[in-house]
Amino acid sequence: MWRGIGVVFEDKGVVSLEEYEIGSLEPGRLLVKTFYTLISPGTETAFLLGLPNTPSVYPQYPGYSNVGVVEDLAEDVELFKVGDIVASPSRHASIVNPKAENTFKIPEGLDPIEAVFFYLSAIALQGVRKSEPEIGESAVVLGLGLIGQLAAQFLALSGATPIIGVDLYDYRVKVAESLSIDYGLNPLKIDVASEVYRVTDGRGASIVIESTGNPEAVNLAFKLAGRRGRVVLLGSTRGLSTVNFYSDVHRKGLIIIGAHNSIRPRTESSRWFWNLRDDVEVVFKLLSKKRLKVRELISSILDYRSAGEAYRLLIDSKDRVISIALDWRRG
Repeated sequence: MWRGIGVVFEDKGVVSLEEYEIGSLEPGRLLVKTFYTLISPGTETAFLLGLPNTPSVYPQYPGYSNVGVVEDLAEDVELFKVGDIVASPSRHASIVNPKAENTFKIPEGLDPIEAVFFYLSAIALQGVRKSEPEIGESAVVLGLGLIGQLAAQFLALSGATPIIGVDLYDYRVKVAESLSIDYGLNPLKIDVASEVYRVTDGRGASIVIESTGNPEAVNLAFKLAGRRGRVVLLGSTRGLSTVNFYSDVHRKGLIIIGAHNSIRPRTESSRWFWNLRDDVEVVFKLLSKKRLKVRELISSILDYRSAGEAYRLLIDSKDRVISIALDWRRG
C-alpha cells in the first residue's frame, strides 16, 4: 500500500490537493515517484473553468505530463527496472502507477525538467507533421502559448520560412522571436492579414497552425492561408465559429486538418502520421541535442502545494506566463 497526494479540481474554478492510496500493483504497471509534472495550459485551464467542449463534471484529476523515478514494478514488466527515470501521461500527483506500455524511459543525461515537456511537445509535433511542411514554405502560428511556441520550433526544424507568429501579448512574441519565428505580430497593434500577405509577397501562408482554441482565430486562420494552403486546427476550439466557406475556404482550395492528439495510429507510424511513442522518442532526441528548446518556455517551477496559484497565473497572467511545472520532489 502506497500513499500519495495529488491535484484535484473539486468544482468549477476550485483547485485542491487530496490524499489517496495505491494498493498492490496490477500486472503491467509501474510505481513511479514523481519529480515534476507540467501543466497543460490550454486544456487544463479550460477544464478547470468549464469552458465549451469540456466535460464540466467534477471532481476531475488533471495532468498528463509526469516525470519521476521507478520505485517498484509488477513482476511481468521487463523493459524497466527500479531506478529508471521515466515519463508517463499520469496525473499531477506525488506517486503514480502508469501502465508500462504508456511509459517512456528518459535518455541518460536529459534533465527531467526538460523531459517533462515530452507530451505537449509530441502534441505540437503531430500537428506540424499533419501540415506536411516542405523546406521554404511560409507558415503562420496563431497563438504563442506553450503549444504554439513548440509548433513554431518544429516548423523551423522542418525548414519552413518565413515563420510568422501572432499573439496578443508582446512577451510571448518576443520569446518566439528568440527561438523560432522570423516575424512577430500583435493584432492589437497591426493589421495581421495585411502584414502576412506583405511578408509572403501577396500569396498568403502555405501553412497556418491555429493553436489558440479561440473560435474567432479559426476565421483568421482561413483568411491568412493562401491558395491551396493547409490550416491545422491544433488548439481545441472552445466555442462555435461562423465561417464564410465560399470566400475563405472553397475558392482558395484550402485543406483543413483537425489535429487532436487522439487522432493517431495505434500501432505503426506512416508518413506524416506517427504514433505517440515514435513522436516522443523524436522529442527526446531533439531535447538531448538541444535542437528543441524548452527551458526558455518555463515561466515558473512551483512547489506542488502552490498548484492553485499555478493555475491562477496561467489564467490571469498570460502577458508574462507561458508554462508552469510543479515540483514534487519534497512531497
